[in-house]
Amino acid sequence: MPFVLICGFPSSGKSTRAQQLKEHFKAKTVNVISDHSIGVDRNSVYADSKKEKEIRGTLKSSVQRLLNTDDIVILDSLNYIKGYRYELYCITKSCKTPHCVLLCDISKDKAKEWNSLRTEEDKYSDEILEALFMRFEEPNPNQRWDSPLFVIQADDTLPFQQIEDALFNRKPPPPNMATQNQPLSSTNFLYELDRITQETNSVIMESQKTGVPGDFISIPGTQEKIQMTRVYTLAELQRHKRQFITYTKMHPVEDTSKITSMFVQYLNNCLR
Repeated sequence: MPFVLICGFPSSGKSTRAQQLKEHFKAKTVNVISDHSIGVDRNSVYADSKKEKEIRGTLKSSVQRLLNTDDIVILDSLNYIKGYRYELYCITKSCKTPHCVLLCDISKDKAKEWNSLRTEEDKYSDEILEALFMRFEEPNPNQRWDSPLFVIQADDTLPFQQIEDALFNRKPPPPNMATQNQPLSSTNFLYELDRITQETNSVIMESQKTGVPGDFISIPGTQEKIQMTRVYTLAELQRHKRQFITYTKMHPVEDTSKITSMFVQYLNNCLR
């Protein structure tokens, strides 16, 4: 059943919107996954990039575990990184389920005002609030992983009928190279997939020794380049490699050189 991704500034009304959706779909089983549901200490987690990555991984795993043919899954979190939204989109494709994105679109001043009304336990600190404002990557409806996109202002009523149409009257995106399961007989494809992704990661690590953020890293076997926005660790490159291999277990492609371009495009979406 469908997946609803809610994103927006801290204190922008995301949890309220999630509850409204749950109430609207009360005839169905609705699973709401949120920072609250996994006990996140906001100021501690969002001040530590390692902890934040772990939390995002936990939320994503929960989505992957709960998506099925019967239930609606709502992810109520900041979801401010476009690469992370892309990863979630890939999961919905692999599960062959429709999805939509809700953006709680309020001003920074309004978010600050609403944050000030929270209990001390739930309140974001001023420093964390400003940092999250700066890091927020707004959804783009022209990107398939951010579409269909519903932009909700503070005083808006949720467009329930339009959301229902997007979730129930629209075919799920067809599985593609990044989401179909690979036939067990395609051993050579899996070998090439592992080899090419490992070589790509090795080129990135080597290029970083002399490169600086802002450089473009050329990858042998493709015209695509890695846009180096910062220094990447081997651990995160290996993590993205594993995720990419999971997504690309499908029919072998006749021209395995396509794997390199696919992986570079994937990394450019995820490495921010």
